[in-house]
Amino acid sequence: MLTQPSEPTWKTVIRLLRWDKPAGRLILMIPALWAVVLAAEGTPPLPLIGVIILGTLATSAAGCVANDLWDRNIDNQVERTQSRPLASRALSIKTGIVVGLVALLCAAGLASYLNRFSFALCVAAVPVILLYPAAKRVFPVPQLVLSLAWGFAVLISWSAVEGGLTASTWWLWGATVLWTLGFDTIYALSDREDDLKIGINSSAIFFGEGVVGAIALCFLATVVCLGVVGIQLGLGSGFWLALVLAMGGWTWQVARLQEETLPRPAFGDLFAQNVWLGFAVLLGMLLGL
Repeated sequence: MLTQPSEPTWKTVIRLLRWDKPAGRLILMIPALWAVVLAAEGTPPLPLIGVIILGTLATSAAGCVANDLWDRNIDNQVERTQSRPLASRALSIKTGIVVGLVALLCAAGLASYLNRFSFALCVAAVPVILLYPAAKRVFPVPQLVLSLAWGFAVLISWSAVEGGLTASTWWLWGATVLWTLGFDTIYALSDREDDLKIGINSSAIFFGEGVVGAIALCFLATVVCLGVVGIQLGLGSGFWLALVLAMGGWTWQVARLQEETLPRPAFGDLFAQNVWLGFAVLLGMLLGL
């Protein structure tokens, strides 16, 4: 009998970093690009764009490794995550720690390109990113902690251009936090049954029967916050057209979530659609400027 060849270690590390699933990496990159484009009035320095793109990849990689180290004895009890490298023991804890440290060092090296204030924000983000996995054990809405971690992408990128923060920065930060809470709650719905069995907290459990309404409110508030940014910065019709398009996409997602027999993979698909909606808003910002 022929045996299946084992997966090369480098491929397993890629899976550990989630680089085989680009949606989660891109969706962190989008708010950072929103911020740098708006702060630079549509013409951000190309080196800074490169630092932001690589920095989000390195940071999200470190966050994924930290999450899997925390959850290695939980992920193997959840259908969606049981094949993750640390949960399945395809990689050792030591290897995971080394890979995570390398990702953090890469992120730190890229952050050194930024000004002192932005670098300080990078440092402040690290505990939030690394401790997020612990939140699901003690905090009823751990997705909010993740959303706050996502919000640092806006603060860091904006301040990297202007050296500080403005009122528009905080409205954009609010949009990012609320958007993240919305789409990550959708993602959490796929694990709700498993999380209930294990005793892990999630926003999908916390909101209970009102979870779809909570997601709808998050998306509506995201549109409001982005609208305030558009007004404050005097963005043109291209931005408003993109915002209406995104609002239509989020409305369709909420309608889809109301279906009673939605299969588990559908939640991941809805999550991934937010990448395209986020890029549509980014394009609208560029056109609006």
